[in-house]
Amino acid sequence: MLTIRECRTAAERRAFVTFPWRVYRGDPFWVPPLISERMAFFDPQRNPFHRHAEVALFMARRDGEPVGTIAALVNHQHNAFHGERVAFFGAFEVLPDREAAHALLATARDWARGRGMEALRGPATFSTNEECGLLIEGFGDPPRILMPYNPPYYRDFIEGFGFHKAKDLYAYELTVEVFHWPEKLVRVVEKLKGRARFRVRQADIRRFREELDRIKRVYNAAWERNWGFVPLTDAEIEHMAAQLIRFVDPDLVFIAEADDEPIGFSLTLPDLNQALRRAYPRPGVPEWWTLLKLLYYWKVRRVIDTLRVFAMGVVEGWRAQGVSALFYYETARAALPKGYRRAEMSWILEDNIMMNRDIQALGGRIYKTYRIYELPL
Repeated sequence: MLTIRECRTAAERRAFVTFPWRVYRGDPFWVPPLISERMAFFDPQRNPFHRHAEVALFMARRDGEPVGTIAALVNHQHNAFHGERVAFFGAFEVLPDREAAHALLATARDWARGRGMEALRGPATFSTNEECGLLIEGFGDPPRILMPYNPPYYRDFIEGFGFHKAKDLYAYELTVEVFHWPEKLVRVVEKLKGRARFRVRQADIRRFREELDRIKRVYNAAWERNWGFVPLTDAEIEHMAAQLIRFVDPDLVFIAEADDEPIGFSLTLPDLNQALRRAYPRPGVPEWWTLLKLLYYWKVRRVIDTLRVFAMGVVEGWRAQGVSALFYYETARAALPKGYRRAEMSWILEDNIMMNRDIQALGGRIYKTYRIYELPL
C-alpha cells in the first residue's frame, strides 16, 4: 500500500533528509551531504528563505517503508519579482518506483493548485540561487560543489507525468590540457590593464563585512535580467556568505570597481565535493568523525584539484567592456600555481549567448546538461 504524508516534525524532517541514502546506495558518483546542513536548510527557523516562502515536505511510503520524497513550495519573492503565479518542486528523490514517483509529483501539483498557482516548475531546491535542474546528460561523473545529481530514470518519471522543458542549463569543463589564452583575450587584457576605467582586485577576507556589503550591491543588479533569477534578501545573502566562507579560497574571489564603486564580482570555489565524497557522511555515524575525515582529505591529502566558477556577474552599463575577461584571466593566474587541474563553469543558461561564446573561446566544452521542467496547472 502506497501512502504519502507531509513531514511536519523534526523527526519526520530527519527521515526526509536521510532518505537519499537509500536511493544512492552503491552509487560511486553521488556525494552525500552533511546531515546537519540539510536539517538546517529545511528548518524554517534557521533558513531565511522560509520567511518569504511556503514549503511543504512530503514522503511516500510503501507498506510503511520510505520510497520517495518531494518538496512543494511557493516562493513569494519569485512571484512578486516576475509577476507570475508559479510553484516549484524540489528535493525529488525516489526509488525505481513509477507509481510512487507520479504520486509524489501529483501531490506537489495538487498542493500548488490549492494555492491558486498556474504552473509547477522544477526541480529547484529551493530556487535558482541554490541547487536546481535535473541532470539529463553527463552521468558517470560526481557533481561539483553545490550542483545537483540524480539517477537517469528521474527524467522518464518527470516527463512521463506530463512535464515539459522550461530551460536547459549547461556546465562547462575546462582542463589544463585544453585551457588556452586566445590571442584576442590576451590583447584585451593587455589593453585593459593599461587604460581601463575600472580595476579588478582580490577580495580582502580580513575585511569580510565590508567586502560582503560591496558584493551585495552587485549581486541582485548583475543577475536581475536572468531567466528565473530571484533577488536575495539581505538575510539570505548573509546566510549564504556564512555557509560559503568556511571553504572559500580568498585568492579566487575578485571584485571589479570603478571610482571605488563595485561593478562586478567573481567567486570561484574549490570543489569540496571531492573531499566530502571520500569522507562520506551517513546516518548513524557521528558528524564530528565525518568532519575530521573531511579535513583530512581536504587539508592533509589535498585531494581537491578541481574548481567551480560559482558566480561571475557585471552590472549593466559595464558589460562588454572587458570586465569578464579580466575575471577569467586573474582567476586562472591565481588558480594554476595552486595545483588545480580542472574547472567547471556552471551553470550557464542555454540562451546566454555571450557567456556561452566566451567560455567556448576559452576552450570550455559542455559536459553536463541540467533541465528545469514546467507543468501548466
